Amino acid sequence: MDIHSIIDPVIKDRSALDDFIESLSDHAPNIERDIARLKGTPRDREVIGSLFRSIHNIKGDAALCKIDLAVAIVHPIETVLARFRADEIEFSDMVAEAVLLAVDRLELAAEALFAQKPLANLKLTVLVQGLERLAVASAGDMDRRAAELIETVTGFRPTAEASIDARGRASSISSKSKSQAAEDLRFFRTLANQLESRSLLFKGRTMRLLRLSMETNEILNKKVDPMQLEAAVYMHDIGMMFLPESVWLKLEHMTPEEKLILRRHPDYAAGILSRMDGWSDAATMVAQHHEMPDGQGYPLGLSSGDICDGAKILAIVDAFEAVMLKHINRGKNRSVLRAIAEINACNNQFSPEWIEPFNRVIRRTLEA
Repeated sequence: MDIHSIIDPVIKDRSALDDFIESLSDHAPNIERDIARLKGTPRDREVIGSLFRSIHNIKGDAALCKIDLAVAIVHPIETVLARFRADEIEFSDMVAEAVLLAVDRLELAAEALFAQKPLANLKLTVLVQGLERLAVASAGDMDRRAAELIETVTGFRPTAEASIDARGRASSISSKSKSQAAEDLRFFRTLANQLESRSLLFKGRTMRLLRLSMETNEILNKKVDPMQLEAAVYMHDIGMMFLPESVWLKLEHMTPEEKLILRRHPDYAAGILSRMDGWSDAATMVAQHHEMPDGQGYPLGLSSGDICDGAKILAIVDAFEAVMLKHINRGKNRSVLRAIAEINACNNQFSPEWIEPFNRVIRRTLEA
């Protein structure tokens, strides 16, 4: 495979690329479903055959649409699965995680190509090289090669999955007494719990976000007021409750009209906080938590220097949680490793000065 087709792929037919993306979106859920099923019944020939067909079909569609990058990624995966189907190797959890990571990267790469965005941050060359080494590894060396691939692409050493649970709380607030602030925070937390109750997918979400936000903030010596940050965590999505549930609880792709409706939610929540004494900083964090450093966020299209630090933290942890739940209708949550890999691959979407502290929190979680 010509290295330039990976580093700097040329798409001559955008219609064909669109067709490939549609095909990939059909096959990817089946791949996740079949890998999840194989963990329970590892020698189920029907599931093995289904998984192999999905990968083979992606490769065929990529060749037909002349997406050489996709062929380069999928071909070694097909080789691994062919060896597994022939009983030459075991399809371990580590190998499965490497395959799922590669499919994730292929989806991100296809979306970036369609949006004409750079691919350098996806580390596709080392991904393909790692997959090729995995494809020819001896049976006893498969897990080591898979772990090397995952660490090289994500920057994180794969270990046993760690749960994201709740720890830590707030410290002080200047414009209110501690007792008054604590009372407000209990109220905000009650609202967050009401939001969680709207969907089983949200169970425990608030406390996971709180723990990640607080620990990320602590790494930079509590640069953001912890009580203001805690209030923002509780309130940042409360505006959803003012929108039709058919929009914000939708699992399928949203229409452009639905996306416009969804973009109203930061203003509603920030409006509540701004009308309460002492929470103006939290209101700003909530209002800005969907802004991006490159100015492509909403509602105001602010650039990095105009976005407050609390909003930058909130944007990262909120996106991480969303990726963990991404494609939940596929029947399998994202692993922590795959979620953090996707967050780090999002070019210009998050503030780099907060990505590294957040990575340290996740790395500490994985190693715990």
